[in-house]
Amino acid sequence: MFESGSHVYTLPLGVDFATNLVLGLQDRLAGLPPEAAADVRLYVNSQRMRRRVNDALTASGAAILPRVLLVTDLSQDPILADLPPMVTPLRRRLELSVLIDPFLDLPPYPAPKAALFDLADGLAALIDEMQEEGVSTATVANLDVSGHSEHWARTQAFLGIVAPFVAESSALDPAARRRLAVERLAVQWKVAPPPGFVIVAGSTGSRGATALFMKTVAGLPNGAVVLPGFDTNLPDEVWRSMDDALTAEDHPQFRFRRLFDAMELSPSDCRRWNAATPADPARNRLISLSLRPAPVTDQWLTDGQRLPDLLSATAKITLIEAPSLRSEATSVALIMRQAAETGKTVVLITPDRNLGRRVTAALDRWGILPDDSAGSPLAQSAPGRLLRHVARLLGARLTAESLVEVLKHPLTNSGEGRGEHLDFARLLEMTLREKGPAFPTARALLHWATALNDPAILQWTNAIAAIVDGLGQAGRRHLMDHVAAHRATAEAFARGANAAGTGQLWQADAGQAALAMMENLAIEAPHGGLISTSAYCELFESVIAAGEIRAPLAGHPRIAIMGAREAREQGADLVILGSLTDGVWPALAKPDPWLNRAMRKDAGLLLPERQIGLSALDYQIAMAAPEVVITRSVRDAEAETVPSRWLNRLINLINGLPDKNGPEAYAAMKERGAYWLSLSRRLDALSPEQVNDPALKPALRPAPRPPLKSRPDRISLSAVSTLIRDPYAIYARSILRLTPLGPLGAKPDSRDRGTAIHKTLEIFVRDRPFFEARPEARARLLSVASRILSEETPLLSTRLIWLGKLERAVDQFLSVENKMGGTTLAVESRGSILLGDLPFTIHGLPDRIDELPDGRLHLIDYKSGAAPTQAEQKYFQKQLLLAAAMAERGGFKTLGPSSVARISYIGLTPGKPPVETEMTTEILDDVWNGMINLIRHYMDHRTGYAARRAMAKASTPSDYDHLSRFGEWQTSDEAVPEIVGPVDV
Repeated sequence: MFESGSHVYTLPLGVDFATNLVLGLQDRLAGLPPEAAADVRLYVNSQRMRRRVNDALTASGAAILPRVLLVTDLSQDPILADLPPMVTPLRRRLELSVLIDPFLDLPPYPAPKAALFDLADGLAALIDEMQEEGVSTATVANLDVSGHSEHWARTQAFLGIVAPFVAESSALDPAARRRLAVERLAVQWKVAPPPGFVIVAGSTGSRGATALFMKTVAGLPNGAVVLPGFDTNLPDEVWRSMDDALTAEDHPQFRFRRLFDAMELSPSDCRRWNAATPADPARNRLISLSLRPAPVTDQWLTDGQRLPDLLSATAKITLIEAPSLRSEATSVALIMRQAAETGKTVVLITPDRNLGRRVTAALDRWGILPDDSAGSPLAQSAPGRLLRHVARLLGARLTAESLVEVLKHPLTNSGEGRGEHLDFARLLEMTLREKGPAFPTARALLHWATALNDPAILQWTNAIAAIVDGLGQAGRRHLMDHVAAHRATAEAFARGANAAGTGQLWQADAGQAALAMMENLAIEAPHGGLISTSAYCELFESVIAAGEIRAPLAGHPRIAIMGAREAREQGADLVILGSLTDGVWPALAKPDPWLNRAMRKDAGLLLPERQIGLSALDYQIAMAAPEVVITRSVRDAEAETVPSRWLNRLINLINGLPDKNGPEAYAAMKERGAYWLSLSRRLDALSPEQVNDPALKPALRPAPRPPLKSRPDRISLSAVSTLIRDPYAIYARSILRLTPLGPLGAKPDSRDRGTAIHKTLEIFVRDRPFFEARPEARARLLSVASRILSEETPLLSTRLIWLGKLERAVDQFLSVENKMGGTTLAVESRGSILLGDLPFTIHGLPDRIDELPDGRLHLIDYKSGAAPTQAEQKYFQKQLLLAAAMAERGGFKTLGPSSVARISYIGLTPGKPPVETEMTTEILDDVWNGMINLIRHYMDHRTGYAARRAMAKASTPSDYDHLSRFGEWQTSDEAVPEIVGPVDV
């Protein structure tokens, strides 16, 4: 029997909960027969806690062990044997989605269809909470919503429709079964208490059913409740002040206050489970004071003076405020490595899974694998990625990018012939990059394979085309059909060109987990309804996001990574609190789409701040460890971060107590953290050997000097501006013969628009009738543009936008056409000419050459964007000026030497007049001689092709920036000529 009076116990903050729980139990079993242990029922809150308790029980040698059970397993207690099996969460979610779907079709359309499964999740969570808290559907139906918006009245009415469905369901949810089990046990144990000890340990009673069970156990003659993280330093007046959930729900001890109220006890009735002492009582007092509820924070001024010296209270606290996420992870990894080498147990506690993965990657450099409680996400495994990609392909128009992505996936054609598959996939990729189409079809793929006249490629393509042919079946189908099509398509890609099998899709741990998930989805699919392919994709993404893969290898025995809630179960020598940033720890409260905060309070449900309060308890428990390291990143990937509210409180309290050496204590905490940050910087810095390694030195701004015989002997008019602005691009393209690889699935850009517009105007001018009225010309131009855009631009939205822009500019273009008064002699006519006495040819084709009434020529160039100014033409955009100089010297054979009157750049932007330049002998001679001097300059072996010599803007990209290693050098750096290839003699 336990002592008379309260049967609620606690262990001090900062002691190993599992070990001391067992020690206290063994003390109470001392003197009893050994078989008495077999009658003990010890309920704990997690599998990890159960393992740690069992380890502690067996550490003292062979003995009869008590039964260690999980509180969450109450829903499977034999007392419920007369009830049908419980409904799975996925099935309940699908059933609710069927009910919600027509609700979304009713005006004023409360949410988009894409939110269907998110709403089902929220509703399932609400029903689960109502059942566990013992809140009836009638309570929600009778809420007064007159003071709320119409939206909440509609959701209340809908909940009234859903309630009978849940009540009439033959299968109960886990929460409902757990509540029912607790109620039945309470009745049974009141009449016939169990013979042995019944102990609930490690639970906070934050959920209604758990709190009711703890109350029931505490009321047994041989029952006891052992609370985790109970703050014995909190004064009675503070306990009494926490009577309003709206102001105190986010305090770490608020749930205990509610639990004591339910048990008709006070916090002072809580007893010590055993004589264990905390690791650092002074630090516990400091943390307790820093977490006081907001209404009594003024107690910092009085109670702060009663704290011990803060230098000693914070001596085992290290604060790391890292400049980046990478630096934070590296610092944590270094601390964990040192702790392991010195024989300490160390645990990283963080709710940020990204930090856990970064730390795991950083530890890998030393061959250390931590024991990660979360495993690895199934969605990011190879089978998970393939399944997600295939889900996005279903019912969607296949793009070249998505096809190549799935073909190059490591599990596609992962059986026999994987090497041959990759060869064919790369060949297809190059074709799609160079020629398209942007949206490949089965017919287009077969046409490509047939043209290659290779039986092996044709056989491979037939298999791929068969899969592609079945992808575009969109529309609403039953969930069962979606699941079957999804699995069949994924297996077909994994099988590839093989006759049978599924490759390696379902192999290894990740494949088996993915297969189990798909099979479970297929089992529950009959409970879903008719949904679209996009809705199925949303459902699948959420289902697979919840999956995880347990590491097949055991992690390091002294290094672990845990979630925030698992802080209650650790017993490490060193605890690292990672990502202590607001919005991460604590996380932002999730909004409830069904009940607002006030309605939840009126119904007796939990407020969103409950989760913050529980996270605060996890923080308080973790901060009581023998040694603590706090880490956060000052910046994340996007912007500066805000310290966690608890860290802010702690720092403010410490700095506000100068009489207790607070500022000095804070500086010492940061100084200890600065040591690890300096180590992380040194770890990532280059070693002396690496500093002297040329391959690791930043590149200088290049200006390669190839031999003269390798330099080009001709250049197009359009490339002259490139030679002036970015000579390195000419070197890379014309000398190294490197051409940019066309992007996959490229979105149409200004270059594509210019090409389409030029082709349109070429056809318009070439086919112009001798007499054509303005309205007919306008209609013909738009008709030609529509036809060209339909051929050149696969995206309908882009075609419509570009056609609309042309339609707004067509009247201005026709007006300019009428004013020019010439006769078109040549359209896209190619010309070439030697450049003076140099062995060098310039060539090109102006968009249009007209003959004016006086016999002179008018050269015209169309610009879909802005036309170059006179200054730009003089120094950079010399294309049309050089074409005029060529015409004067007979560079266009069909025209012979001809005098040029003017050149014009006609823009197709409304409101932008043409840029016209009247030609003179001086202008033409100047541009011709300038071109000769430019080419003569590059025919000197001492001249290098400098990178980004005079770009229009610093942000203007070049196709060869990666080759010149731009970014390691800046445009303000001097170009460094360097001989490449054989030296000229």
